[in-house]
Amino acid sequence: MDQAEPGQPSIWKFATKVAAAAGLAGIVCCVAPAVLFMLGLAGGVWAISFADFFYEGSGGVGKWILRSMAVMIGLVGLVIYKRKQDQCSLDPKRKRMNLILLSTLIAVLGVGLFFILDRASAWYFDKYIVPAQEAELAEKSP
Repeated sequence: MDQAEPGQPSIWKFATKVAAAAGLAGIVCCVAPAVLFMLGLAGGVWAISFADFFYEGSGGVGKWILRSMAVMIGLVGLVIYKRKQDQCSLDPKRKRMNLILLSTLIAVLGVGLFFILDRASAWYFDKYIVPAQEAELAEKSP
């Protein structure tokens, strides 16, 4: 399906890499503390406070910073692909179609990964991190 000429980047591989980076950047506020908690490098209270920094309930400036970073990663990926594609001898229609396909793939895969990680991290927080936080706080209270 993806017939890349020599020197032309593969649309599927490139889209997957950029979408994964963008999707992860958009949800790093929840994935990072969950991973650190899983590895035993962070406690429940720290994991919750790290996530709350980005989603404090008001305007959520932190979450918009992360989402903006995700969009920027996607846009930078498109620019890099376009520069690599411009080195090839493709006709302009095919170049335009490849760019549209890549944009769509990055958007769909990136947003999809964002929502999958959002649901997974929410489940993990509810199942493991919140009970650990409650136990840590109960241990410290007089």
